[in-house]
Amino acid sequence: MPRLALLLFCLAYVLPGFLGRGPWKNADIAAFGTMRELAAGNTSWLHPQLLGQAGEFEALAPYWLGALAIKALPFLDPALAARIPFGLLLALTLLCTWYAVYYLARSPQAQPVAFAFGGEASPVDYARAIADAALLALIASLGLAQLSHETTPALAQLGFTALVFYAVAASAYRNAWKVMGPALGLVVGLAGLALSGAPTVAALLGAGSTLVALGRAQSTRPDNNPAHAWRWVLLTGILTLAVAALSWALDLWRWRIEIPGLESPADRKEWRSMARLLVWFTWPTWPLAAWTLWRWRRQLTSRHVALPLWFALVALAATVTTTASDRSLLLSLPPLAALAAFALPTLKRSVASLIDWFTLLFFTGCAIIIWVIWIAMQTGMPRQPAANVAKLAPGFEPSFSWLAFLAAALATLAWAWLVKWRAGRQRAAVWKSMVLPAGGATLCWLLLMTLWLPLLDYARSYAPLSRQVAARVEPGACVEVHGLNSAQVAAFQYHGQLQLRRAGAKAVCPYLVVDADAQDTLSDTVDMPEWAYLAKLRRPTDKNENVALYKRVSVAPSGQAAEPGTASGRQRP
Repeated sequence: MPRLALLLFCLAYVLPGFLGRGPWKNADIAAFGTMRELAAGNTSWLHPQLLGQAGEFEALAPYWLGALAIKALPFLDPALAARIPFGLLLALTLLCTWYAVYYLARSPQAQPVAFAFGGEASPVDYARAIADAALLALIASLGLAQLSHETTPALAQLGFTALVFYAVAASAYRNAWKVMGPALGLVVGLAGLALSGAPTVAALLGAGSTLVALGRAQSTRPDNNPAHAWRWVLLTGILTLAVAALSWALDLWRWRIEIPGLESPADRKEWRSMARLLVWFTWPTWPLAAWTLWRWRRQLTSRHVALPLWFALVALAATVTTTASDRSLLLSLPPLAALAAFALPTLKRSVASLIDWFTLLFFTGCAIIIWVIWIAMQTGMPRQPAANVAKLAPGFEPSFSWLAFLAAALATLAWAWLVKWRAGRQRAAVWKSMVLPAGGATLCWLLLMTLWLPLLDYARSYAPLSRQVAARVEPGACVEVHGLNSAQVAAFQYHGQLQLRRAGAKAVCPYLVVDADAQDTLSDTVDMPEWAYLAKLRRPTDKNENVALYKRVSVAPSGQAAEPGTASGRQRP
């Protein structure tokens, strides 16, 4: 595939979602809040917390990256500055996946059978074509879009997993002691995984890498270098033990493994939900990966099959045994894309045509829906989509941006050209069946992040709720909070510019914000006669997410009547 076209594909996928939007609920804004606290020096770098509460993920490296970016780029908005290293992590994921598959495709077992009279593709050209297909398959994965554009430890885990994947795949072709790329990638990847909240995954991938190197050391193939392979056995073994020790020393190891049962209806429902997640999240790579395993079922120990299969199995095991299923499943996408790429040379023309037609209809339909709803938001016509938006996002005021419109229009024209190119006569290429899936996924993601971005920011952000609270308190006032989660705390600090502290038995701040679900326990934490109820505030796009706002009052002396609106005369929610 032309390098410029592949680069444009990657840019069109990476940049939207990192530029122009605010932090979204829940994990995105919560992680960003912890990064701001680190950058401001309000929490320990070894135990990052947000208002005295540990983050959702037991991680260090992602918070460090975001905080360092905020400190290094004070002239940028903190939310944008914190996204820069995570955008680079997504770019690293794409780059490492391409190179990992390139080196796997260079394996003699992965190369096609030579023609009797020559004329077949050279090993390098074939490997590059397979790597192109794998990168397109990764971009086409439906589950990659949102989670790979958030500032969360999940994206850091994805980037470091891809780095380990590349290091192990390239280890057979580059002398790690002369060219430090693979060796350094393995060190950074395993350590980064452990510091990103996935020490068990790091240990399993390190152990698998050791076994791969051990198998290569014992191989009798004429192209094998046993001395080089034994050095890799030593390197991966020592690194695995070092990462395990580092995780233990920093108290990053948590036993969170919970395997769902089959006895109760709730357990069976959880399994069904997990199966649905696996089907749509990894589409379209999982059918092609399954086909690869079937076609190579007699050579499953071949390096280009065994290595991505092990990486995928580790991610699937983490998906089943942890609560954050979607974020664990994210780690399976690079190896599944690798397996999917090796299926393409064996597909029949009818199957490739089926992929093209399904992709064309699906993504074209999605793009039309996005455009129609955007036009309805801008003009009020058609009436039904406009009414649906007004119902689902009450209070939302549409805005028009020429830059967003032009970007969306150019992307739509590029999609039309791509469909025309694919339908025409062109040189047969291994990667051609992945062009429309990758192009369609990129198109829809770009349209959402341009045309629908104001609506999504309004619907998926705590900004409207934060501004409601900020409008009812004095500027710069201290606010106590009770029952708020990390995402709400971070949003009130960032969007509302509020000075927060945890509520206690003795009131310190003039205002108190309480999550509606925690009001039953409020009297156990604070002295209720000190507070007067002011208002109940709701996030516009969620009827079940409310907070109550209180104001501190002076308590009348014993035996005297309280002032109106205070003590016994205060309003009740």
